[in-house]
Amino acid sequence: MAIREVLKMGDPRLLAQAHPVEDFSSPELTQLIVDMQDTMRSLNGAGLAAPQIGIGLQVVIFEVAANPRYPEAENVPFTVLINPVLTPLSDVMEEGWEGCLSVPGMRGLVPRHVSLRYQGFDATGQPIDRSVSDFHARVVQHEVDHLRGILYPMRIRDLRDFGFTETLFPGQTLQDD
Repeated sequence: MAIREVLKMGDPRLLAQAHPVEDFSSPELTQLIVDMQDTMRSLNGAGLAAPQIGIGLQVVIFEVAANPRYPEAENVPFTVLINPVLTPLSDVMEEGWEGCLSVPGMRGLVPRHVSLRYQGFDATGQPIDRSVSDFHARVVQHEVDHLRGILYPMRIRDLRDFGFTETLFPGQTLQDD
């Protein structure tokens, strides 16, 4: 089990564009995915992008299954998504509270597309093509933003909707995503 350090906002590596994966059979890619999964699960995260652990590749993982931090969220199957392409299925957007392992202790109200199609590849290079909505769509958008050098605070429309978790949600034990 290899739990990696998660980079924090301010680290320039989080602002860089990630590069596409070209070799799906490399042992380094296999180990990266294992390390990402170990890291995400150790922190009870909903997702993790390779740039968050200092690797500039277009790799994200996500999963939500009976997570105490998201008691009302639908299950999102464990997914490895490589070289993703997102296509909104409508112009409808919804604001929702987000946090991030790279922006610890804070939350912000972030607009996201309610439904989208995501395409890419799994860990073995097999195509993925899914249409999703609601929380699943939000998680995918959040993680794919990391591949573009975008952190969720950059998407907040009104900074009055951004602050410390303990202040915004007193008495709630919310962790970072």
